[in-house]
Amino acid sequence: MKVNIHASWEVNDYLNKVINDHLEKLQTYYEGIIYADVYLKNADGEGVKDKTVEIKLGIPGPDLFAHESDETLEKAVAATAEKLRRQLKKVKEKSKPY
Repeated sequence: MKVNIHASWEVNDYLNKVINDHLEKLQTYYEGIIYADVYLKNADGEGVKDKTVEIKLGIPGPDLFAHESDETLEKAVAATAEKLRRQLKKVKEKSKPY
């Protein structure tokens, strides 16, 4: 799987590792993931949940998309990955031959 991280700042090694770890875990649920586009956003406001993560997964068929805002980027990445995990499980269930 090819991972593309898009941010308006330089992403440090720690955050890069966190993102890649969560995306690698998603491959255990669905092996057909082709690519992942990760968009990191930092809101200018002073809200509590001002860090936003959006992830688009390229799979055979329609792409999957999820986003989440939280206090830290690490929490937002984890929550977004969990949303995608649920979506991947549904896709896998629909593709099973009975």
